[in-house]
Amino acid sequence: MPFSQLNAHLQSAIATLGYTTPTPIQVKAIPLILRGRDILGAAQTGTGKTGAYALPLLQMLGIPDPSTFPRTSILVIVPTRELAEQITITLRAYAQNLDCRILNLSGGANMSKQIASLEKGAHILIATPGRLIELNKQGKVPLSHIKHLVLDEADTILDMGFIREVEQIIDMLPPKRQTLLFSATMTGSVKKLSERILNKPMVVEIENLSPADLTIQQIVHPVEKEQKSLLLSYLIGSNNYPNVLVFTRTKLAADEVSAYLKNSGLPCATLHGDKKHGARDRALSDFREGKIKILVATDLAARGLDIDDLGVVINYDIPHIASDYIHRIGRTGRAGKMGMAITLLSTLEHISWKKIEALLGKVPQRIVIEGFEPPAILDTKKTYGKSLSKEGEKKGKIEGAFGNKKKKAPVQPKFLGKRGPRVAREEPTSSKPSPKKSGGRGR
Repeated sequence: MPFSQLNAHLQSAIATLGYTTPTPIQVKAIPLILRGRDILGAAQTGTGKTGAYALPLLQMLGIPDPSTFPRTSILVIVPTRELAEQITITLRAYAQNLDCRILNLSGGANMSKQIASLEKGAHILIATPGRLIELNKQGKVPLSHIKHLVLDEADTILDMGFIREVEQIIDMLPPKRQTLLFSATMTGSVKKLSERILNKPMVVEIENLSPADLTIQQIVHPVEKEQKSLLLSYLIGSNNYPNVLVFTRTKLAADEVSAYLKNSGLPCATLHGDKKHGARDRALSDFREGKIKILVATDLAARGLDIDDLGVVINYDIPHIASDYIHRIGRTGRAGKMGMAITLLSTLEHISWKKIEALLGKVPQRIVIEGFEPPAILDTKKTYGKSLSKEGEKKGKIEGAFGNKKKKAPVQPKFLGKRGPRVAREEPTSSKPSPKKSGGRGR
């Protein structure tokens, strides 16, 4: 097994961390990396890919001589500062019995402190592209001794527009090196990049974890767009979830949702690209430590994050890219534990949602909560291919339109104040649906 190929110091650290069996990507990647091969790896966050490249690289680094100045031989490039911090913590845990220096060079942090740390030397650097180039221009980052380069979450690096920065970094490095490229999705741009920077790579691909593999219960709540914030606070407050990660498409939406939840008496933190470094660090640490039970985040800010024992993920709105839905819900249901993924689905999002259903190969359970029915729910024959029964039409209920009987919501919780949930206006039943009025600020 791959762990048996590691030295006693690394095996001791792994045992201390409670790891006994390598994950599938570790089984495939560790022996190849130890043989010096370039790797093109495809695996989602949470599959153990950090260990897949960190453990063999630490093995090859060996135990540095403390009497010599630390020279950087391993460089790990990541898209976001949160992921850089997470990987730094992980590598330091693996290297707890080794006398090596590991530095985090991510944007938003104090550059003077980073320069001061670099002057003492480092064996391993974990960096975001922009900050690394900025420090290199000042002559503060020695890259002439790099033997191993890792690009982690390469698809996100490219999605965030860092291709030019990556190309600049590649040109700074020695041509003779081992390069490891890991990506959650194998897009065309990732393959193109791999052809440019990898030398006869071995492909290590782990099938994307399905919702069944991740033990995630998926639930969809159809709701009018203007009622999403009200339903969100209702779901969180009435169910008393221990921790919830809420995803929005935009930074503006994240701020608005956070403000609404706070006004509803639900303390929360916000995580997106416009937040300062200190604020983002505090938001993540408070959420991980349980000081804050709700974290509202955008996709890019939360990409690659590994949060232990996360119970619930809520999609406030549908992601722009269907595969991002898998990344979102994959934050919960880890290590065989049950997780829940809730999606608030408005009428205008049905086309995007169909693409997600096609990707999933299944139709998640739909539950209409009384008081939150979207107006389009009445035109079910056109929208869903099924019609109202006469009895159901009189009572405002739907039979079979969503594949589930409508569940009645509990009594409105006190934290929402005196105003109860706004009941969706019933439109007159006719052959032609009434024109839909637009409402709410565009996101």
